Amino acid sequence: MRLDVVTIFPEYLEPLNVSLVGKARARGQLDVRVHDLRRWTYDRHNTVDDTPYGGGPGMVMKTEPWGDALDDALASGYEEGAHGPVLVVPTPSGRPFNQELAVELSERPWLIFTPARYEGIDRRVIDEYATRMPVHEVSIGDYVLAGGEAAVLVITEAVARLLPGVLGNAESHRDDSFAPGAMADLLEGPVYTKPPEWRGRGIPDVLISGHHGKIARWRRDEALRRTALNRPDLIERCEASAFDKKDREILSILGWSPEPGGRFWRRPEAVEE
Repeated sequence: MRLDVVTIFPEYLEPLNVSLVGKARARGQLDVRVHDLRRWTYDRHNTVDDTPYGGGPGMVMKTEPWGDALDDALASGYEEGAHGPVLVVPTPSGRPFNQELAVELSERPWLIFTPARYEGIDRRVIDEYATRMPVHEVSIGDYVLAGGEAAVLVITEAVARLLPGVLGNAESHRDDSFAPGAMADLLEGPVYTKPPEWRGRGIPDVLISGHHGKIARWRRDEALRRTALNRPDLIERCEASAFDKKDREILSILGWSPEPGGRFWRRPEAVEE
């Protein structure tokens, strides 16, 4: 996979050289290229922003530097045989970033990121490149950052760990929170490791029972408990058919009941653990 990032703060992307992403780069699984947007400015002050039409506070990033930077990134990629570029625009007004989108992006061979600053990028830039490639406007949460670079780091790490060979164990992400399949709408439950006792605290007996079926059931139950407590909205949006008989028993204990429309709702008298 090739990743291009255009930014006015290239140093912000230094974490891409460490941990799993850094190792993937060293092995050649990820070709990451960080470009300084100010290289495509042509005035003595390297200006990348201007006042917004219509007035209002803040500044807007200019069309010319972004257009020239993206044109050059695309040209160099095509010259080196890259294909299928996707433009990823971090913005609080975008589609919520989730595991489903991470999987979708991990299947693309080339991602180009445009982390903005100030009030964002002149809309004409996004509209222009939407005629040339798929564009994903993506939000990592309901809050506003000073710039999009932190979002690039989040998205890149979520995507890169899904690439074949990046994780040491290819099955590691199968039971992740939100993983496609049985965990698609659930949070992962608690995990434990050695020693078996620490400061008077033990671990659940089932985890050392050696009974794989019971362990799997315990993990599923704990995922349901954590999801019901921390993200009840996930339970509410699930079809009742997504839960087996034991799931329904656990949800009933936690104060949830199926409704005629095929989803679960939380009973008013439910008591949080």
